[in-house]
Amino acid sequence: MTALARTVEVTRRYGEALALDRVSLDIGAGEVVGLLGPNGAGKSTLINLFVGLRRPTSGTVELLGGSPSDPVVRRGIGVTPQETGLPEALRVGEIVDFVTSHFPEPLGRSELLGRFGLTDLARRQVGGLSGGQKRRLAVALAFAGNPRLVFLDEPTTGLDVEARLTLWDGIRAFHDDGGTVVLTSHYLEEVEALAKRVVVVAQGRVLADDTVRAVREMAGVHRVSFVADPVSELPELPGVLAHTVEDGRVRLVTGDADRLVVSLVRSGVAFSGLEVRPTSLEEAFLALTASAVASPS
Repeated sequence: MTALARTVEVTRRYGEALALDRVSLDIGAGEVVGLLGPNGAGKSTLINLFVGLRRPTSGTVELLGGSPSDPVVRRGIGVTPQETGLPEALRVGEIVDFVTSHFPEPLGRSELLGRFGLTDLARRQVGGLSGGQKRRLAVALAFAGNPRLVFLDEPTTGLDVEARLTLWDGIRAFHDDGGTVVLTSHYLEEVEALAKRVVVVAQGRVLADDTVRAVREMAGVHRVSFVADPVSELPELPGVLAHTVEDGRVRLVTGDADRLVVSLVRSGVAFSGLEVRPTSLEEAFLALTASAVASPS
């Protein structure tokens, strides 16, 4: 698979703070890659290096076969950062026309607005849009130049469910046409819905780089649930990473389901409806990042 973007042993420091620690990563053509990690993990720094907004302290960054600092190379990408500012006096259609005028073969205005559910807003001034509508426009503009590769940093932050699903459809349409997407998100179900490949980052290091299923398996986390009565008499059980109770049903996330179940049986607490299932991506993510914090070296 052709790599459209690559880092090789990249380290980035901000003074004494280490944001990225010898990260090597390839983004292949036609992929949708989800970057996951807690706040401060290095996700946004990595994207900023790829798009030429920052330079590495050491190591190499390649973009579309060239350098991210080359403006001609950057014409082949689209970007939506976490925060964007748009001229509030301009209409939505005018902003789209302005942005597309900077590219040799842009996406047509009607197609772009339609893909992201913005057609009815074309004549609206940006200052009159809601926060969610502005965010949808900012994401749409990343696709205006008909790019080969798009970087989306928390693209659906602040959007309601309907608007989020509309953006998902627009991203999928781009990918179906052969486009490549790298996205970060705090909505783990978003990465699970869009990406085939997941890269988990914590403390500036790549902890996992594989499929959604493989990351779950790598974390070795399972969800154990049962009904206990009374819940208040449940003892402290070993290896519990997360604990919730809903309508009398206890849900535990653990890295050792066998050990937990044996301890539960030996505790003598009455329980029923025992279920042991694979984790969601969110539970695997929490387990991987918790492990990195516990063992930073």
